[in-house]
Amino acid sequence: MLGSMLDVGKWPVFALLRPEELNLIRQACVFGSGGNEALYVTVNDEVFSLGTNCSGCLAMARDPHVVIATADGEVYAWGHNGYSQLGNGTTNHGMIPAQVSANLLGKKVTEVACGSHHTITLTTEGEVFAWGYNNSGQVGSGSTANQPTPRRVSSCLQNKVVVNIACGQLCSMAVLDNGEAYGWGYNCNGQLGLGNNGNQQTPCRIAALHGISIVQMGCGYAHTLALTDEGAVYSWGANSYGQLGTGNKSGQALPTLINTDKERVVEVAACHATHTSAAKTQSGQVLMWGQCRGQTVISPHLTHFTCTDDVFACFATPSVTWHLLTVDGDDYLTVAQSLKREFDSPEISDLKFLVDGKCIHVHKALLKIRCEHFRALLNETDEESIEIDQFSYLVYRAFLEYLYTDTINLPPEEAVGLLDLASFYQESRLKRLCQETIKRGISEENAIACCPPPSNMKLGSWKSSASSSV
Repeated sequence: MLGSMLDVGKWPVFALLRPEELNLIRQACVFGSGGNEALYVTVNDEVFSLGTNCSGCLAMARDPHVVIATADGEVYAWGHNGYSQLGNGTTNHGMIPAQVSANLLGKKVTEVACGSHHTITLTTEGEVFAWGYNNSGQVGSGSTANQPTPRRVSSCLQNKVVVNIACGQLCSMAVLDNGEAYGWGYNCNGQLGLGNNGNQQTPCRIAALHGISIVQMGCGYAHTLALTDEGAVYSWGANSYGQLGTGNKSGQALPTLINTDKERVVEVAACHATHTSAAKTQSGQVLMWGQCRGQTVISPHLTHFTCTDDVFACFATPSVTWHLLTVDGDDYLTVAQSLKREFDSPEISDLKFLVDGKCIHVHKALLKIRCEHFRALLNETDEESIEIDQFSYLVYRAFLEYLYTDTINLPPEEAVGLLDLASFYQESRLKRLCQETIKRGISEENAIACCPPPSNMKLGSWKSSASSSV
């Protein structure tokens, strides 16, 4: 988990957003074959998707699937479903998010992990459910038939409590509350840590870790990392990029202790889409190894980063997140968030506008900073109340809110009035945003309400200096 400042700007896909939009992000996940898809949650608990949609993050059902667990423990999925990886019992692609309910109703899911085309989930009771592509036994059902709906992974996990799960491309891993580690699925690179290369259709305990208590596991494309309760790191599986950190490029079918310079590790990181590995030590140092920006790093390399997420943002191929990024739930607010919260709040305002008999509470200093009209007006008057009669309440409130937030909160049919106001106050950026809002909102139904532009202005000449607000 990150600290209170979630810097998603290191991921190229977020360059599509404006700074004020980035500041509202509370949780984020970057994925896709090019690291060019993202889902994010704002401080207002709104969920947005962003990217080229080549991985279906806009719910257009292409290539990888997306599975999320809500704060209430419900599971939703959408995207590609050729292998039943959406868990809805069909192979029809999911165009919009739909709840995964079969066998999960009444269960509260706390953790989700996805492989290339299969999914596993962990419940509050320590149960694991799996579904989707099963050519190598990765859903743990005892066969290689695809699993169309969530099915509990039992076998030797029956009556045991799982506390951590992870997925490689075609394999699954689990850690029990007693520190035992289990793996199942594809094993041709030895990524299950069993000492052989045979696929496993049900969970198998990693016997080589007997007597060693595991607290967390991470899966790369075809390699696995395990963190012990004493802060040691073991790795196994494919190693052609040095992703095991053993100092060579030889694959390992058994867990191998790697050298972290006697530093106690508190977190390991890997993603099923990459050959990159990372770890964070108790002293706050971040190590990385494997495929790092096209280079092969065969031993843990000390970085200047403060979190493992930055390794994947800056060095992984593709540039994805290895887990859901989350801002700590503290009281920290950015400048933009603080200003937005204080708009029309009477507590510390020193000026109010009276429009259509209604009050709008603002702050003189901010208006002077943000608008030349108010700078001149408020330098000439000490009034604590100003009456406005040339604009409607909705339009004038939207104008003042824009000065606090840089965004327009107004229906398209009302934006014409705001465009007049922007022209009157010579606010050129606001004019462009109004023009963009009007263009987006014009339809046959509201075309009459949205007045035509002046005769000397062509629709084709309207341009916006910013992307649409969310």
